Amino acid sequence: MPASTTKRILAVIAAILGVAMIALGVHLYRSRRPVAPPAPVTAAAPATLGQLPPDAPGLAYIDVVALRKLQGSTLASLLGLAGPAPAEDRDYQDFVRGTGFDYTRDLDNAAIAFWLANRVDASNNSDTDQVVVIAEGRFDQTKIDGYALRTGHVVTRGSEQIYEVPGKPPVAFEFLAPNRILLASGKNPASLLGPYATARRDPAVQTLIDRVAAAPLFAVARTDNLPPTFYDSFRSSPQLAGVARDIQGLTLAGQPSGNDLQLALDAECSSMAHAMEMSTLLDGLRLLGSMALSGPKTRRQMTHDQIEFANAVLGQAKISHQDRWVRVSLDVTPAMLGEKTSASDP
Repeated sequence: MPASTTKRILAVIAAILGVAMIALGVHLYRSRRPVAPPAPVTAAAPATLGQLPPDAPGLAYIDVVALRKLQGSTLASLLGLAGPAPAEDRDYQDFVRGTGFDYTRDLDNAAIAFWLANRVDASNNSDTDQVVVIAEGRFDQTKIDGYALRTGHVVTRGSEQIYEVPGKPPVAFEFLAPNRILLASGKNPASLLGPYATARRDPAVQTLIDRVAAAPLFAVARTDNLPPTFYDSFRSSPQLAGVARDIQGLTLAGQPSGNDLQLALDAECSSMAHAMEMSTLLDGLRLLGSMALSGPKTRRQMTHDQIEFANAVLGQAKISHQDRWVRVSLDVTPAMLGEKTSASDP
């Protein structure tokens, strides 16, 4: 499977994560009195999540079947906000014709583990982000085999047949079953395919998973040990850098409600005082976000749909905090994504 497939599958997660991060940066208001976020609903994590590397600091899961039920192809619409929609992406359409696989139609669910690179530079000789994905759906193994071997090759490891495909980043994958693929991307991707040690998952990461595992879409990340380069973009704002470094963990949960998608992004701070400080800072960022959106330079760099969506986020995102947690919540509606609804729609 080529690198473009990894990017397309992960773009679904990235687009929805991007939605929540926009909300975080342009928060609407902060109430004077702390408002308790809804208590997390605990549930058993999807079984595929337990088959991912136990040392990954970040994990995500997406139940594509559940999101397909939303009106107006919300999944594809969200993806379109981050870049070319599948129908408009020529490279992706070529891939669909060659493999017979289209994630909007054939992917059922995906569990993802990820590590941020320790360093990244323009020479592309440094480490890259590493990702491992277990995807379930409908796959034409014969077509995918032929497509991967156009530029890649197969290596045998015991009884396993591993496909290695060059690219930036390179990709390696294997079929675990007719309906399941294990895929890795990053430096030495074949080494990421396991076998994995049976060590227990980091308790801090597991605690984050337990908060959101009931949702059909979620992502968690332990953020108290990120690569130093992650904070480079905050150098011009010491206050923002301090708040970012204080965040211990992040969770994102998405829950369909009718035709809407309810998103909640939670940040765990080191103390209640720091949680209140983050709320105050986000209130200021709301104003900066409004100013940036009104500027002609920013508007030239965004599509009309992106501008309309960002304006809707500015008007509808909400924030609350309790103890050490800060929550940004947003209900994504078909109208926010530019979908037209008839008068008879609920």
